[in-house]
Amino acid sequence: MANHSQLGFQDASSPIMEELVEFHDHALMVALAICSLVLYLLTLMLMEKLSSNTVDAQEVELIWTILPAIVLVLLALPSLQILYMMDEIDEPDLTLKAIGHQWYWTYEYTDFKDLSFDSYMTPTTDLPQGHFRLLEVDHRIVVPMESPIRIIITADDVLHSWAVPTLGVKTDAIPGRLNQTSFITTRPGVFYGQCSEICGANHSYMPIVVESTPLKHFEAWSSLLSS
Repeated sequence: MANHSQLGFQDASSPIMEELVEFHDHALMVALAICSLVLYLLTLMLMEKLSSNTVDAQEVELIWTILPAIVLVLLALPSLQILYMMDEIDEPDLTLKAIGHQWYWTYEYTDFKDLSFDSYMTPTTDLPQGHFRLLEVDHRIVVPMESPIRIIITADDVLHSWAVPTLGVKTDAIPGRLNQTSFITTRPGVFYGQCSEICGANHSYMPIVVESTPLKHFEAWSSLLSS
């Protein structure tokens, strides 16, 4: 989760988020190079006397027309690659359905019989010591580590948005419509998110908690809840 005074992204916990962070750094380096070049040219124009050859040079006009096109291609190609990766869902090991309500989430493990629960934010008065205020829930989502997870997202009343930044996942929950996305957790841990749609007065009080565990621990947890 994010820390105080943190300027960058949260630590990536999925391959998609790793790609997003890498593309962010790539785009910032391109922007830094452009800003440095523009600053240099502005300084040169202010400090030096312009000649007619500089103003009317066809070669310069050709360069500053082609160069931005090359920069756009360098930004577009990795961006399109990440978009295709985020939409690709190929034979998931587990399918999870998330239903947004005002103001809590309902989760259904569709691969199991009668495995579903509601997830409410833990009130501050009931919060165990060491847990995070406004981010902890009474029932966490538990998923197996290093397994493709497909999550189907919808809403029961108004627009919601299921978002977990460290997993690189953010998908709108729309009443009457099923949206889907996928993720793979690369390490064990507890990952926090929130509804990212302004869905009403208690919009900020429906957090999301995903707990990634080894497969044997997930099997023990699912057997306990299913029994």
